[in-house]
Amino acid sequence: MLLHIVARGRIGRGPEADLVARYLGRVAWPTKVTELPDSGGRVPAPASSSVTIMLDEKGAALGSVAFAEKLGRWRDDGVREARFLIGAADGFDDAARAGADLLLNFGALTWPHMLARAMLAEQLWRATSILAGHPYHREG
Repeated sequence: MLLHIVARGRIGRGPEADLVARYLGRVAWPTKVTELPDSGGRVPAPASSSVTIMLDEKGAALGSVAFAEKLGRWRDDGVREARFLIGAADGFDDAARAGADLLLNFGALTWPHMLARAMLAEQLWRATSILAGHPYHREG
């Protein structure tokens, strides 16, 4: 299953970009990052079998194991692409939220979208390592 991050804003060079590259480079599953301008631009068409996950303050705060289990179920059900949408500073409107399969947040704090991208990349590495039985994740 392709893990596809579709993010508003250009990350450029810097520590956030380094973190995203570091964690996505560890993921054994195929990954892709599509950057869009802060406004406008066209979200690429989804794969024939895809799920859309929006990072959104109104979303669920899943633990890492629960997130990994969700990814694993989608993979096992034949989903070809998990699309992770990261909005610009103002996030998503209610109409966009309604089209998502999952709204996900990283806690009650507000995060800059560039840090949210790095945090998502790390959680994708963590989730796929949990599913592979790798000892990276320690819980408890």
